[in-house]
Amino acid sequence: MASPLVFIDGDQGTTGLQIHQRLRGRTDLRLITLSPEHRKDPQRRAEIINACDIAILCLPDQAARDAVASIENPAVRVIDASSAHRTHPDWTYGFAEMDAQQAQRIATARRVSNPGCYPTGAIGLLRPLLEAGLLPRDFPTNIHAVSGYSGKGRAGVQEHEGEGASQAPAFQVYGLGLAHKHIPEIQQQSGLMERPMFVPAYGAFRQGIVLTIPLQLRLLAPGVDAARLHACLSQHYIDADHVQVMSMQEAKGLTHLDPQALNGTDSLRLVVCANDETGQVVLAAVFDNLGKGAAGAAVQNLDLMVAGT
Repeated sequence: MASPLVFIDGDQGTTGLQIHQRLRGRTDLRLITLSPEHRKDPQRRAEIINACDIAILCLPDQAARDAVASIENPAVRVIDASSAHRTHPDWTYGFAEMDAQQAQRIATARRVSNPGCYPTGAIGLLRPLLEAGLLPRDFPTNIHAVSGYSGKGRAGVQEHEGEGASQAPAFQVYGLGLAHKHIPEIQQQSGLMERPMFVPAYGAFRQGIVLTIPLQLRLLAPGVDAARLHACLSQHYIDADHVQVMSMQEAKGLTHLDPQALNGTDSLRLVVCANDETGQVVLAAVFDNLGKGAAGAAVQNLDLMVAGT
């Protein structure tokens, strides 16, 4: 059987470039991209996407929708790294560790939507606890996250690494209209009944994320404490290659969380920090926004789909 032909559409962007770098040395795949003169040629794009086995779309949302609409070949499979299809009922959500069956669903899917970077951390923390009933589905959820500026795409990289880099802000909170496009994805894929509050920020570092969710134990069911929350997460991810849950003992010794700690990896680290005296808990996720938060997840999904053929 011939090696699958993989079309990376948008390989010049931050995610597409990372995916291309990860795949270009592999001998089990054949890669194809659009030449610079054809990147805005819809006819050439349609020709290539209909000739490939798997297309990885690293495009703005509307361009991703247009690319999918151009597919006439029913054999073509798609991984969409944009946010265009993350809540679409006909697309499989590409978070392999979400539940015990998700990896198999991805392996056999025709259409896979790659998770957003922030949702990867939020859903990774929330979904197991909601499924276990340790958090009520109508819990008033507050999520805060700080990402490296590459999360803003090429504009963020240019702002911090281009000619005007000396004027780039050290820290900026955004999404103050409380309508960030990741909110519906977080709500749907985690299983929350109520819309979470999500406040993101960018820091003056290239990549990496720390995402935190504070909890007041008095708002949870009697007997739900930090140890039970931690045990639930540990059990859920016990066989996961790319998700690690820090031990409670190690978490007690933490004085800070470094958003860059897992840069260059495809790992997601989950942490439960607690103050027993105050009854307060912070759930935290640390990961590379270009790794498990983007390109790493796309390659993981690609490998599942190739293995499933």
